[in-house]
Amino acid sequence: MTEEFTKSADIAGLLDKLELLYERSVANLRDALARYATDGVRPNSAERLAGAFAYPELRIDYDPKVPPPTPARAFARLNQPGSYATSIARPAFFRTYLTEQLEHLVRDYPVRISVSPSASEIPYPYVLDGGDLALGSISTAELSRWFPSSQLVHIGDEIADGVWEFQPGPDRPLALFDAARTDFSLARLKHYTGTPTDHFQHFILFTNYVRYVDEFVRYAIDELRNPGSRFTALSVPGATFEHGDLTDAEAQIAAGVWRRHQMPAYHLRTPTGDGITLVNIGVGPSNAKTICDHIAVLRPEAWLMIGHCGGLRPSQTIGDYVLAHAYLRDDHVLDEVLPPEIPIPAIAEVQTAMVRAAERVTGEDEDGLKKRLRTGTVVTTDDRNWELRYTSSALRFNQSRAVAIDMESATVAAQGYRFRVPYGTLLCVSDKPLHGELKLPGQANDFYERAIGQHLRIGIETLDLLRQEGDGLHSRKLRSFDEPPLR
Repeated sequence: MTEEFTKSADIAGLLDKLELLYERSVANLRDALARYATDGVRPNSAERLAGAFAYPELRIDYDPKVPPPTPARAFARLNQPGSYATSIARPAFFRTYLTEQLEHLVRDYPVRISVSPSASEIPYPYVLDGGDLALGSISTAELSRWFPSSQLVHIGDEIADGVWEFQPGPDRPLALFDAARTDFSLARLKHYTGTPTDHFQHFILFTNYVRYVDEFVRYAIDELRNPGSRFTALSVPGATFEHGDLTDAEAQIAAGVWRRHQMPAYHLRTPTGDGITLVNIGVGPSNAKTICDHIAVLRPEAWLMIGHCGGLRPSQTIGDYVLAHAYLRDDHVLDEVLPPEIPIPAIAEVQTAMVRAAERVTGEDEDGLKKRLRTGTVVTTDDRNWELRYTSSALRFNQSRAVAIDMESATVAAQGYRFRVPYGTLLCVSDKPLHGELKLPGQANDFYERAIGQHLRIGIETLDLLRQEGDGLHSRKLRSFDEPPLR
């Protein structure tokens, strides 16, 4: 008798069932909340035990008689036989991602994929949006007594950090993030960025200066005015702009609600989600860690840091570029989960794309670009006034051979390493504090006008080159020896 394994043609039906189970649980939870609000009826314990409010679970069973050849790609790999499972939040939102991952697996491995209710319930706060619930004066403490709530004991990064404990018998993790962790971050993203989570694109730019936002908005509006552009809309905090409604768009965006949000995001969208998202993370490693923690659950294809830095070498001039090949992590925000002695490697595909992009945008050949683009170690510090500790700082810079200093880049790169998201850094020298070239107000305006437009376009061109890489973008440098199958 031939064993029945899951085929590519089965995936759509499995994902339909995943979505149906999720939508049913959301509807059950909203109905139960409404009954409690109007009549004081508590949810039925037996129904909860039967999975009335449960996230759906995606499971893969893999027990080959002969191990198949190992695929060359860095993800969608099964390292050993067993059962792999994870709960799934918002399956309709993640459908394209899940389809891609599962198609790889069923093509290369004899697996059985199944869908069922999980043992994890949807916390009630995550179903309040999109419904007509009137909870009145009912307190969150009261609701948490009778309904599933967000409990931190169920949310963590143990799988991503490689500290989950495998015991014989339980399932192995199928993905880096389960449903509870994903929903937690989706809610935080909306809060921090002021934009819907489903507007985020697969390619991310981080910046630490608002003037990059102004330039990105100008670029995006120009693209939307171009009838041949692959981009279809620009989403900003509080508004969305499409072809044909661009009158005074720049002024509207500048006067908009972005100031209400800690790290506003701007999404230049495509129908397939392979556009560009720019996030102004502001200054400091804490913000950089925070936003990466949450964007990581979206499983972006790549993220890049573009911003300003202090040049540390006398040969540099203001306006030069720094391409980070290594990072000195003096930011300290990740020391407990990713010790500073762990090396953060440069990703060859990203580095190559950045150089090619710089050549295209500047119009300079390799030799000409070398005069303006320095590669080397970037120091990321958590001390904005590191200059006041000149003696110790100078020693640190000499020992590390650092060429630039900022407050975000190493954090963004370390988070990319931690969450398996390809990363890179291209900075622009805005001052040289060790050499008496400080960024004074008059000089700053001239510098910004000259440098930011070109710098941003290098970042955008880099992402376009990475988009063309496809699956080859994802480096095995970022995968451990015992990885969950899903990227």
